[in-house]
Amino acid sequence: MIQDNFPLGGTLPVRRLGFGTAQLTGPGYWGPRGERADAVAVLRRAVERGVTLIDTADNYGPGLAEELVAEALHPYPAGLVIATKGGVVRTGDRAWHVDGRPGRLREMCEASLRRLRTDTIDLYQLHRLDPGVPLAEQLGALDELRREGKIRHIGLDTITADQLERALSLTGIAAVQNRFHLLDRTSAAVLSLCEAHGLAFLPWFPLANGALTGDAATALGSVAARHGATRGQIALAWLLHRSPVLCPTPGTGSPAHLDENLAAAEVRLSAEDMSGLETLTALHTPVAPAMPGTD
Repeated sequence: MIQDNFPLGGTLPVRRLGFGTAQLTGPGYWGPRGERADAVAVLRRAVERGVTLIDTADNYGPGLAEELVAEALHPYPAGLVIATKGGVVRTGDRAWHVDGRPGRLREMCEASLRRLRTDTIDLYQLHRLDPGVPLAEQLGALDELRREGKIRHIGLDTITADQLERALSLTGIAAVQNRFHLLDRTSAAVLSLCEAHGLAFLPWFPLANGALTGDAATALGSVAARHGATRGQIALAWLLHRSPVLCPTPGTGSPAHLDENLAAAEVRLSAEDMSGLETLTALHTPVAPAMPGTD
C-alpha cells in the first residue's frame, strides 16, 4: 500500500499529491493566464479537495502566482504548507537570470513574504544554484533567514547528487525539486539520496510537460484502460508508487483537470503495471526545458 502523506522536513505532514501554480500564469510563465477569478477558484478548489502542499515561485508571473495564492487562500488554514522559490530573476517572458548573491536572496525572500502575506515561508527553495557564488554563501543566506524565522525549511531545485551531498554537509535540507517523470529518470541518483536522508522530492513536469499525449500514449494505454484511468493519472500514480518520498505537484488552471489529477491518488498499480511502465523511459529522449524547472 502506498503512503498518502509525507513528513516534509520531519515536521510538516503533507498529502503527497500537491498543487503547483506555474500553469496559473501566461505563456513563458509571464503575466496572467485567463481570468484572475478563475485562478483563485482553482486554488481554493484544490484545498477544498484536500491538497495540503501548494508549490509556487517568485518568478512565475513574476510575482503573480504568489499573489494569487495569498488572494485565494489567506488566511491560510491549519495544516496548509506553502512552498516557494527564489534565486531566479525574470526580465522578460524568455529571460531567466540566476542570482544567488546573499543580499539578493534576502531581498527575494522578503518580497515573497510580503506577496504571500505571511511571516514565515514553510519551504523556501533555491530555484537554481548560482555558479558564480560559493554554495556555502548561498545556503548561508538561507540559513540566516531560517534562524530569523522567515523560512522554516530549505529546499533545492535542479541539482546533481554530488551537489546535494555537498549541501547536506553544510546545512539541513528538507526537499529537492528536480525533473523526474515516467519518461525521464535521469535524477534517479538524487532520488536515492532523498530516500536515504528522508527528504521530500518534488518532481517537476510530473506529467512530462505534455509528452504523455505523444508516442507514449500507446504504451500507457493498456495500463490506463485496465484501471479505467487517464494516461495522466497513471503517470502520477506511477510517481506515487515509485518512491514514498516523491511528492508531485501537478498544476492546472482547469477545475476538471484538477479533479482528474487528484483522483490519481486512488489508482493502485500492480507489480505487473509497474514492470510494464518501467520500459517506457527507453522509448524517449528527455527534452531540455526552455526555462528553469517548474511544476
